[in-house]
Amino acid sequence: MATKKLTPRQKRQVRIRKKISGAPEKPRLTVFRSNRYLYVQLIDDLNQQTLASASTIKEKSGCNKSAAANLGKEIAEKAVARKISTICFDRSGYRYHGVLKEIAEAARKAGLQF
Repeated sequence: MATKKLTPRQKRQVRIRKKISGAPEKPRLTVFRSNRYLYVQLIDDLNQQTLASASTIKEKSGCNKSAAANLGKEIAEKAVARKISTICFDRSGYRYHGVLKEIAEAARKAGLQF
């Protein structure tokens, strides 16, 4: 049986996940980027729960910087509504650049601290 090879992004993701973990008072904000859409989740790793999520599926713009900024603002509003002010940012092996940077900056402007 052949072993499964991991892509470089998956290797980085595993390395990062060893170091950060979300808790109920400081959940992990994780980002997934597909070819068409962006997805973000606030995850409590101790209780294995997703506290809030948002995506760009409903937007026509899909996966560009303006959609990313709206997504960051939306997830920050959901977090503030749940009385969450600090988070751990999990970039999921992606470079902190472009749409990932827009999500993070919009979330910071909307009131989240990381």
